[in-house]
Amino acid sequence: MDCLFCKIISGEIPSTKVYEDDMLLAFLDINPQAPKHIVIVPKTHIQSANEINGTNLKYVAAIWEKIPQLAKDLSFAENGYRVINNCGSDGGQTVPHLHFHLLGGKQFTDF
Repeated sequence: MDCLFCKIISGEIPSTKVYEDDMLLAFLDINPQAPKHIVIVPKTHIQSANEINGTNLKYVAAIWEKIPQLAKDLSFAENGYRVINNCGSDGGQTVPHLHFHLLGGKQFTDF
């Protein structure tokens, strides 16, 4: 498979890991849009939010359970944060592997 995030998960492409367990990997975004910008990916290949189903939902649940803890560990939970998922080309998804952007460290006023 020629998936950028699968290669990061396997270690074939280096990343700056923030958190890892058997379900997910969180790493620093290489083009941050906020002072704190973490990308969180499931360790199984899920193309996009359109592909979430009963079989792979546990990976998505694990990510959402971990998001508040990551924000707390990185010291921006108290002031708040933004979680973004882009789905498909019109939605701005540039890597065809489900992922969530966790952004913090500044006040977001735009939508």
